[in-house]
Amino acid sequence: MSKRVTVLMGGASAERDVSLRSGAAAAKALEQAGFEVALVDCGRNPAELVRAISETKPDVVFNALHGRFGEDGCVQGVLDLLGVPYTHSGLLASAAAMDKAFARALFQAAGIPVAEGKVISRAQMADPDPLPRPFVVKPINEGSSVGVFVVKDNQPSPISAWPFDAEEVLVESFIPGRELTVAVMGNRALGVLEITSDHGFYDYEAKYAPGGSRHIMPAPIPEADYAEACRLAVAAHKALGCRGVSRADLRYDDTDPGQPPRLVMLEVNTQPGMTGTSLVPEMAAYQGISFPDLVRWMVEEARCD
Repeated sequence: MSKRVTVLMGGASAERDVSLRSGAAAAKALEQAGFEVALVDCGRNPAELVRAISETKPDVVFNALHGRFGEDGCVQGVLDLLGVPYTHSGLLASAAAMDKAFARALFQAAGIPVAEGKVISRAQMADPDPLPRPFVVKPINEGSSVGVFVVKDNQPSPISAWPFDAEEVLVESFIPGRELTVAVMGNRALGVLEITSDHGFYDYEAKYAPGGSRHIMPAPIPEADYAEACRLAVAAHKALGCRGVSRADLRYDDTDPGQPPRLVMLEVNTQPGMTGTSLVPEMAAYQGISFPDLVRWMVEEARCD
């Protein structure tokens, strides 16, 4: 008898559309893998979520939610209380990874290089630049590069017009060079992929719009640096306490011919996308792991805390 899998998707975050696509793609792959699948479009009402999950009677929940509520520990806590095993990371790792400032501190404690940065308050946004330009401004608790922008030379700073309601933001030095990403499956890196985009950096549109970015797998970097990127991704996965599948985003600065290249950890995504343009399925395929085999493994590894 096949396992019943309920796919949680949609949600109310800024990444709702991407989550709907991830959920639909994952559900199709799960059916191909032989599972009985139900889809649940989640809102912010936990009572409705509990009712929907109870009605579908899942053996496992496949969490295809992105952004707030879905990957910040909230849904994970509900599923823990229900005692239903679920894919991806648990409550603590999910919350830690979603809080970019806290994740930075964990990376630094683990010896993982990060960009110079700090958290500033809304009141400080109107002050002179918090860091030398160019620098990056990020919401502390958003994913998929939502709200991320680069403040470059010779342009007015948009910090004072910050569109989010958060009282604090994270600012980091902009790291020049190349965009790399590493999928981690369990405690194994699946390889390093380079992302190129005409957008200048891997923003929301570059991530999800058709043709928004180009992927090079494996990344054309020296073997030693490739291995180090894999090591750092696994180290970050462990530092946060992740389980299942995660994806680490790094910058590879090889712009100064007088200095050796350097790798800098940007963040770890505990709920990587599962859309037609998503990176983890592409890296898994490079290792000979089909999409149905990938989601089957994720379901088999599912648990609750």
